[in-house]
Amino acid sequence: MENEVLKQLKERKSVRVFEKREVSAEVKNEILASAFEAPTAGNMMLYTVIDVTDSKIKERLSVLCDNQPFIAKAPLVFVFTADYDKWYKMFNAAGLSPRKPGPGDLLLACSDAIIAAQNTVTAAQSLGLGSCYIGDILENCEKVRELLSLPQYTLPAVMVVYGYPTQQQKDRVKPRRFDPKHIVHENSYREMQPEELLSMYGETGSKESLEAFCKRKYMSDFTLEMNRSVSEHLKNFNK
Repeated sequence: MENEVLKQLKERKSVRVFEKREVSAEVKNEILASAFEAPTAGNMMLYTVIDVTDSKIKERLSVLCDNQPFIAKAPLVFVFTADYDKWYKMFNAAGLSPRKPGPGDLLLACSDAIIAAQNTVTAAQSLGLGSCYIGDILENCEKVRELLSLPQYTLPAVMVVYGYPTQQQKDRVKPRRFDPKHIVHENSYREMQPEELLSMYGETGSKESLEAFCKRKYMSDFTLEMNRSVSEHLKNFNK
């Protein structure tokens, strides 16, 4: 069973090369509007979207986010910030005495922000645009927050770039996803044994390929920096 929405979800893949083609204001507004229709905790919309239109800021973000030049070339760049700052200030403006936001509040706001971001990714796909999540927005967190003038109780949860994909990107094969049996556990978490964990990756589950992947991703300088910068910000979040 398949309908147009399911078809587009299956076809969607990350796009990092875009045509030199502007995105109209009408299309941009539709993509943004889709974010506001996303599920949100208590209807609080615990996020703020930074629409990055300044080419110099795009360029700086491309450097801060692990030196990825395609970010600066993307027609649309949205940073979805987890934002409890506005609610904390709203409560104070109402003359209340709210507690200061904590890590749990921040994580809830991150969920809101990322759900909203995914709505825009799906909307963009339906309108013929490609997109790419930039998780590296968490790297150099202090510098990103300064660049975007983010207040204390916020965090750049995720950045997404959008544009019309080149033909090469359209033709590129979408990476294989893991078999659902490894991902969906019934009723409780099922601890997988080493053999299954390795088989989950198929032919890439060899020691050599996993070692290379571990070094390139999990043990990379940018992931270590991401963990450091976010941890430091969480300390400030409780002040």
